[in-house]
Formats: sequence, structure tokens, C-alpha cells
Amino acid sequence: MNRFLADVVPILIAIPMVLPVWLISYFALNQSFVLSVFFSIVGGGLAYWLSSVYFSSRFLKKHELTRKEYQYIKKNLSEAKPKIWRVQKALISVRHISSFKQRKDMIKMIRKIYSLTKKEPKRFYQAEQFYYSHLDSATELAEKYVFLSQQPRKNKELELSLTETRKTLKDLTKTIEKDLYKVIADDIDNLNFELDVAKQTIKTRKESQVIDESRRLK
Repeated sequence: MNRFLADVVPILIAIPMVLPVWLISYFALNQSFVLSVFFSIVGGGLAYWLSSVYFSSRFLKKHELTRKEYQYIKKNLSEAKPKIWRVQKALISVRHISSFKQRKDMIKMIRKIYSLTKKEPKRFYQAEQFYYSHLDSATELAEKYVFLSQQPRKNKELELSLTETRKTLKDLTKTIEKDLYKVIADDIDNLNFELDVAKQTIKTRKESQVIDESRRLK
């Protein structure tokens, strides 16, 4: 179960509980209207709390995280989200055609790292440098570049700064690409392992077929 379902399912469980509890309190137990409403709210709240604890525990167990670890990761993801929006906005607004693909790749990789980490929080530990350093650098450089490029008059010094910033952004794109590969390193290893197993299986099957064919010819 992912985090979204762990948050939504308790609500879907709690809401239907409200009406039955009110009906039982008001008609079966002969409680007053106000008291029945109170009991129904308490019942819905209790159902939400119990189901939330259950599904949250399942989520944490699935991803092998403690509650404290998840809250720490969640905090970092919340802080990263507006930075990602800022760097994306800045890079899109840059009017430099030759660096378009590089900027597009940077945005794509940044968003991919974030989405993978959000889906599987434990991947955060493979992307710590990205969240602690590289994302901040990308945001600051992109916004600095936009600010400089929007100046009405550009002298030689300003043009030099723009060129240097573009070069640094290009280098940073390569660094973020390495961050992405760190995040998916285990997936690559697992894929290579599965490929090796599949190749070995195919090889064994072919060898077996050759042996069977040779026996039939004899």
C-alpha cells in the first residue's frame, strides 16, 4: 500500500461509520439528538484513528522505516517541493536555445528523483546529497541566471557571468544524473541479475535441446 492510500482509506472507513453510530445511539439506545451526534463523531474519529494507525504501520513495515525516519524524510520532501517548482520555473523561462535540451534533462531528472523518493521513501538515503546540496545549488544558479539574463543592457562582464553560469548548470546536470543513478542503482543491479538468470536459463535450454537432438539422431 502506498502513502496516498494509507492516508485516504482511513477517511473512507471513518465516514460510513458516522451515520450507523448516530442511528444506533438515537433510535436503539434512545439518546438525545445532540448526544447521538456527539457519539457518531467520536465513533467516526475512533474508526479513522484505528485504521490510520493500522495502514500507517503497514506502510512503514513495507518500506522498512521507523515512524521517526519517515517523518524526517517527509519533512525533507516537503522542503524540496517548492525548490523543485522554483528551479523548474526558472529553467523554463531561460531564453537560450542551445541549452534547452540540457535544461529539459535537468528538470526531468530532478522530478524523477523526487517522484521515486516520494513513492518509496527509503530511496531518500541514496539521494541525500541531492536533497541536501545539489537541489539548492540548481535552484540558486537557475534563478541567478534568469535574473542576469533579464537585465536590459549586457556588458562584457555580464555576458561572461552568464556563460559561466550556463557551464556550471551543465556540470550540475551531470552531477544530478549521477544522483539519479544512485537512486536506481539497486534496480539496475536487480535487472542485471534477472538478465543473467534469463540468459543462463536460455543457454541451458538450448544445450538440453542439442543433447536431445543428438540422442534422437543416434
